[in-house]
Amino acid sequence: MEAHQMIAKGCTFSVLDRDAHISQLKDQHWDLIVIGGGVTGCGIALDAAARGLKTVLLEKEDFASGTSSKSTKLIHGGLRYLKQLDIGLVRETGTERAIVHRLAPHLVIPEKMLLPLTDGGTYGKLGTSFGLWVYDLLAGVKPEDQRIMLNKQEAHQKEPLLNPDTLRGGGYYAEYRTDDARLTLELAKAASAYGALAMNYMEVDDFLTGKDGHIQGIQATDKLSGETLSLSAHQVVSAGGPWVDGIRKKAAPLGTKHLQLTKGIHLVFPHHVLPVRQSLYFDVPDGRMVFAIPRGKVTYVGTTDTFYSGNLDRVLVTRNDADYLVSAVNSVFPSVQVGMSDIVSSWAGLRPLIHQDGKSPSELSRKDEVFTSPNGLISIAGGKLTGYRKMAKKVVDRVIKTITKKSGISFSPCKTHTIKLTPEPFSSAKEVEAYTEELRKKLAGCGLHSDHADYLVGNYGRQSAAIVADLQLSVSASPEIALACSEVRFGVKKEAVARAEDFFVRRTGRLFFDIDGIEEVRRPVLDEMQTLLSWSADRRRAEEGLLDQALHDATHFAAQKTVLNPTPK
Repeated sequence: MEAHQMIAKGCTFSVLDRDAHISQLKDQHWDLIVIGGGVTGCGIALDAAARGLKTVLLEKEDFASGTSSKSTKLIHGGLRYLKQLDIGLVRETGTERAIVHRLAPHLVIPEKMLLPLTDGGTYGKLGTSFGLWVYDLLAGVKPEDQRIMLNKQEAHQKEPLLNPDTLRGGGYYAEYRTDDARLTLELAKAASAYGALAMNYMEVDDFLTGKDGHIQGIQATDKLSGETLSLSAHQVVSAGGPWVDGIRKKAAPLGTKHLQLTKGIHLVFPHHVLPVRQSLYFDVPDGRMVFAIPRGKVTYVGTTDTFYSGNLDRVLVTRNDADYLVSAVNSVFPSVQVGMSDIVSSWAGLRPLIHQDGKSPSELSRKDEVFTSPNGLISIAGGKLTGYRKMAKKVVDRVIKTITKKSGISFSPCKTHTIKLTPEPFSSAKEVEAYTEELRKKLAGCGLHSDHADYLVGNYGRQSAAIVADLQLSVSASPEIALACSEVRFGVKKEAVARAEDFFVRRTGRLFFDIDGIEEVRRPVLDEMQTLLSWSADRRRAEEGLLDQALHDATHFAAQKTVLNPTPK
């Protein structure tokens, strides 16, 4: 038999259509239910839908609300894994980052990285030169982007903040910067365009099983309405990230494999406080490596690597975490000497890694692993943002094998390496720049400046045109307010924005990269959402409270201590 026909029209991605989506959820028998709306789950949903499986994706909070909005926001080739002699992982991540850049060149942007060589540092000149050469070779870096070794003067010219007394040179190599939440969201939207039904704020409570004990569906609760739903499917996959073990326990005992969560945090400084000229990857006294990345108005620094066993739904930066990164910054940039009061925002995320006895956090493998429970639940954990597409392929291959064995239905092969991730996609980085320049000229007439064009294209690609076309400029509101209100209308109608935090954190990144700008646009944005979504006064107050908590968590540090585990030299 041939594969199922795809749903004739792609599913919409508007929260305004939620009632219709819920009716559709209940009315169909699905081929695949995916639990978890992070980058892995959304990647699975896109792959499955594109192959012809009737697919539903359920996320208990918002898309990318867990690990997939809390990374270092790099699609990188895994230089650190070369040090660990994990050649296969370096080769795979290098190949995958080239593919993802091609699929979304406005979201995955080439970013030169400087690795300083210093007195007493982890890396020597010859070892670094050879390592970066091997890295370029394994990662398939184009000749024009391959590593360049710099002498002391050249390295200091690239980054004058480095300490000239200890600097001895540097390696200059290629990485890629992204917005992890936006990438995840575009995957979910692409999956919807192929007919998948992707729902946020839909929590899976339990599994439905047949007489043979095999999973035949799930029971879920709509967290926005409180309604309970029962859905049937040929196969259920869990891509719940840090929640994978909790989901597995609902289906069957864990067995020998289980997660070991580690926490990584990032601090955000105003760029004028930490005015690095470009991205750096530097070693600190305990042997770990830390990134410092300029982004618009800010520079962010990270990350840490510590074992974690606390609340999965509210992961906080501790004062000890922040002290560690502040000390790291000051050890490398002694002329700056940042303090805790200079931090304007922060975030903390969890890595859902596979437990290995006797391993420190930084030694745990970043490889993904797929395991199947006795009652048929397929789970995936581990892995990295860069490898989401290969992880999705691995899972969907297994799902199709199971369904084909049961039903005889065949499906098309994986084609996600060719699926562009946004409508009217760009063909290259040069095309992105040309479009951005056109938008700069257009926005100048609206009272907005070039930074707004960079921001819009970096977030939305050519979808920026719809936001600009909807600008409602008036003498009573600033251009920034008009832009934010246009964005939130787009978000509600096209990007499943259901809560204020969805907009300020994951759709626009304002909480991390423009937290000072939130105060000006906060009330108008919430007014717009209240009108669009028919919020009651109580719901409005609840949204205000949730946003206040997000702002507090980004700007305050928990008191509990965290034991930091250095990477062995």
